[in-house]
Amino acid sequence: MATTPPPTRSLVVKCTWGADRPEACHQALNVAASAVAAGAHVSLWLAGEGSWLAVPGRAAEVLVEHGAPLADLLDVVLAEGSVTLCTQCAVRRGLTQDDLLDGVRVAGAAAFTEEVLAPGAQALVY
Repeated sequence: MATTPPPTRSLVVKCTWGADRPEACHQALNVAASAVAAGAHVSLWLAGEGSWLAVPGRAAEVLVEHGAPLADLLDVVLAEGSVTLCTQCAVRRGLTQDDLLDGVRVAGAAAFTEEVLAPGAQALVY
């Protein structure tokens, strides 16, 4: 008799920090990339000052001593998970879809709420 593997849990990580708190920003992306490597479905949300990470070249500007480069961590999540920029945060910073890395979508609170309330979802906010 074959056994059914347990469903893969999803992890929703919201990063609200950027260059203003590089360690907190790094923790969010490191956890997201680690979860991808562990086989979880990962959805990374960029909000507040973390919004700037959605712009090409900006993640490389945030440096954390002894930490993996943020751009590399973000690339892992973009390749195997999803990355979303908060709609209101984008508007407040004058960012449009044309300003963003390939693969980053823009969505709002309703989409975030749907993701974090999905069965089996775990949400972390940094």
